[in-house]
Amino acid sequence: MAHEVTLITGDGVGPELAKAARRCVEATGVDIHWDVQEAGLDVMERTGTPLPEAVMQSIDRTRCALKAPITTPVGTGFRSINVHLRQELGLFACIRPCKYYPGVRTFFSSVPVDLVIVRENTEDLYAGVEFERGQPATAELIDFINKISTDKKIRSGRNETGVSIKPISVSASDRIVRCGFEYARDNGRKKVSVVHKANIMKYSDGLFLATAREVAKQFPDIEFEDRIVDNMCMQLAQKPELYDVIVLPNLYGDILSDLAAGLVGGLGMAPGLNLGPDSAVFEATHGSAPKYKGQNKVNPTALILSGMLMLRYLKENDAADRLERAVAEVIAEGKDVTYDMKPNRDDPTAVGTQEMAEAICAKM
Repeated sequence: MAHEVTLITGDGVGPELAKAARRCVEATGVDIHWDVQEAGLDVMERTGTPLPEAVMQSIDRTRCALKAPITTPVGTGFRSINVHLRQELGLFACIRPCKYYPGVRTFFSSVPVDLVIVRENTEDLYAGVEFERGQPATAELIDFINKISTDKKIRSGRNETGVSIKPISVSASDRIVRCGFEYARDNGRKKVSVVHKANIMKYSDGLFLATAREVAKQFPDIEFEDRIVDNMCMQLAQKPELYDVIVLPNLYGDILSDLAAGLVGGLGMAPGLNLGPDSAVFEATHGSAPKYKGQNKVNPTALILSGMLMLRYLKENDAADRLERAVAEVIAEGKDVTYDMKPNRDDPTAVGTQEMAEAICAKM
């Protein structure tokens, strides 16, 4: 069966990673018809927009995309393309498996870390409901912030306060927690841990926790527990093997997904899936690393494993299994891997991005 997939090549090292991941997916033998699209800083310089309409039209048609990293400017410039895609396509869940593969150098190499972060994508502080300091429309809210501030300089004038709103809804909370439980059930996992700060934010995180408890009652075959977010960070640093599927609101999910990636070797080992009601976008967790652009140097594992997740989404499970096994074997051998996966990062035997992809293809 042929599958149509949008391939977004990204910017920075994105095009190199997209090439490597495409080769590995094709080496499985699955018939993929790629619709190659560009987005990011490179295309913005030519067209004036970082996300051409053709990209959205392609995903609307294929309902499935593999996306290489795209740069998000810090502090200025356009808003995150990743966030825009999630909001426009209704990609409410970000699912990030964090699995240790033998051969990867980590502090937890003796611990069988194999957990999944399920992050709500559409609301919380990342909804982007913000007000610049001094905006008249927010005068009452800013006055309130000023009254509770202990800093006399801030209290002296409303122009000193910026405001971000944190919306948490029952519907979105129900949807993401249910997604976590369904993922656990479909993938043979035993426990769902919901993370929050309901002891402090009683009306937002409190709502998230209360909703999660109601959803959990509908999955009696799956163990349920909740953890306060700061405690969860300590738990993951001390005993990550105790956790299975972890469900979080948007901001906490973003932070803990990087923490969990660190347990298994870093962002270069972290694939990702953004899931909506009828579409999905697969991406590496890491950024575009523009300083390495064109050097054929960066680790392609995260995007290749994202391609593996895509194959599972397309119900090509045998191909996905073969791809994951090939990745694991190349990593375990430690010969045809990039510099960051060598015991010595200056090891002259390290291979490039494309050469590691070739070794993975050869294993299949």
